[in-house]
Amino acid sequence: MKFSKFWLMLILSLSLVFVLAACGDDEEASGDTEEDDTATEDDATEDDGEDATEEDDDAEEGDSGEAQQGGTITAGMYSAPGHQFNPLFYSDAYEANILSFTHESLVQLNEELEYEPSLAHDWEINDDFTTITFHLNEGVKWHDGEDFTADDVYFTYATIADPDYVATGGVRTNYVVGLKGYEEYVNGETDVFEGVEVIDDHTVAFHYEEENIKMLFDTSFIIVPAHPFEGMEISEIPDSSASRDAGEVVGTGPYHLSDMIEGEQYVLTAFEDYWQGTPYLDGITWRVIQQSVMPGLLESGELDMIAEPNGVPASDFERVDGLENITTFETQDFGYQYMGFKFHHRTTEDVESGTINPDNWVENEKLSDVRVRQAIVSAINRQGIVDGLLYGLGSVMEAPFPEASWAYDPDAVTEYPYDPDRANELLDEAGYVDVTGDGMREDPDGNEWVLNLDYPTGNEVRERTAPIIADELGEVGINVNLRQPREAGPHFDAIEQDNNDFDLYLAGWSLAVGDPDPAGIWQSTAAYNYTRWNDETSDELIRKAVTAPDAFEQDYRAEVYNDWAAHVSEEVPMVFLYSADNIYAYNSALQNVKELPAGIYQDSHLWYLAQ
Repeated sequence: MKFSKFWLMLILSLSLVFVLAACGDDEEASGDTEEDDTATEDDATEDDGEDATEEDDDAEEGDSGEAQQGGTITAGMYSAPGHQFNPLFYSDAYEANILSFTHESLVQLNEELEYEPSLAHDWEINDDFTTITFHLNEGVKWHDGEDFTADDVYFTYATIADPDYVATGGVRTNYVVGLKGYEEYVNGETDVFEGVEVIDDHTVAFHYEEENIKMLFDTSFIIVPAHPFEGMEISEIPDSSASRDAGEVVGTGPYHLSDMIEGEQYVLTAFEDYWQGTPYLDGITWRVIQQSVMPGLLESGELDMIAEPNGVPASDFERVDGLENITTFETQDFGYQYMGFKFHHRTTEDVESGTINPDNWVENEKLSDVRVRQAIVSAINRQGIVDGLLYGLGSVMEAPFPEASWAYDPDAVTEYPYDPDRANELLDEAGYVDVTGDGMREDPDGNEWVLNLDYPTGNEVRERTAPIIADELGEVGINVNLRQPREAGPHFDAIEQDNNDFDLYLAGWSLAVGDPDPAGIWQSTAAYNYTRWNDETSDELIRKAVTAPDAFEQDYRAEVYNDWAAHVSEEVPMVFLYSADNIYAYNSALQNVKELPAGIYQDSHLWYLAQ
């Protein structure tokens, strides 16, 4: 590396970021993903070929002393993917379960949560932190046999920056907004996106308008091939066969999506020409199953793995952990479940055009008083949910930083213990009182006050949480209209569109490792700002935390994030319900599974079944 390791470690050490993957626990994989937001260390070795050989040598050591070729495993997830297998447009963590095996990024995370090579074997950052130049591995093939080149990297980022990307449903613009020439490109003033420069087939540079303290995260998006979409308008890409159909989706990963029965089964087959060597397994089959049958299927051997996005339910942990044929792995969840407040709704015209302009938003006056929001969080027994539904395998949060993050400070936030009396006081103070004597409060003008609560299916704990919340809010006189749940895909589509009558909604965010910058979810103009919270103080602090040169000091950033977390906890833009512990389970015969803080999917080409 041609830059100071001091700066490298200062910027990257044990940092975390909101995934836009993968989205929400079930909505994004950030990212869901989960997904798309891989960040990694930068202490890269010059000779990636030698590293690959060492990894393969390690793979030779299993229970039998030698990795064995062949066999398939069956993995389970609780909801069906939303049928979008293009990283540029996917939106839920179930889709991310497929993409984690079919696609890759320039860099990835290691067990120390540091950046290391993936599709790029080396890189340099210039002295003023405005340019990062990647050197790509040669000999990498797409699943259809075409060569992976720097043109694919350009295509990926230029698509996200395209004027029609957001209108087509894309939400990952946070990866490109800081790149040089973004404004000119997104406004259609030029056909060349100068922020990404193709130097040659295996060298690509990213140029930023200003010093960028987190450029490795910003360049960690999943790479998409250019050639399947050649000649297409951006609006045509999400519905093309190369984005949706088994056998047509193309990545560089160790497995390709070869077959599927929509809503039931998704078959991944080993990619024989995978650049790091043919995977040992012949394939991985994903089945959509109900949580209630999962333990029995693991015990019988019909199911070999449960991982993202929800893992083994806490209620089943003891049973699954006691199975002789199953290995369990517990790790802190890099995400959380929440109840969102819809502060504003977009107009139908803005939804149809993909416009996110706070000036056009329509305020939801039902939730505009901060005392109402503070009363709501005080009326919900969140610790009771953790103890009762998660069997204590989780924790209550007051701000969106997990404990493992250097940005986490429990003393910086306002805490809201379960306190119905305090909730009643706040509501009385705000003028929400029971005028009609039916036990439910009217608004300050004496009008009926009903809050619609929507939630998705798939996550059984979350499904059981919804009526608990409705009942507890009813105990303090808040009339909640608990509506019938939708499947995860339509639910999150409705949240994103938000030209509807949503007031409250249940969802989850998956957080990826990389950097704690919350802009992708919390900046008022961010596509993932599903609450449509428009707060100048929040926006200002988010910008301040990444503004050079002060932001090169981690202590400075931590201090700003403490201020931001304090503001968030005071304003209560959402109710942080809980962060559940992740419990993964896999067949003990499955060898070379890397148990990393961010999950277990990495280097799946080295997985094999001990005979």
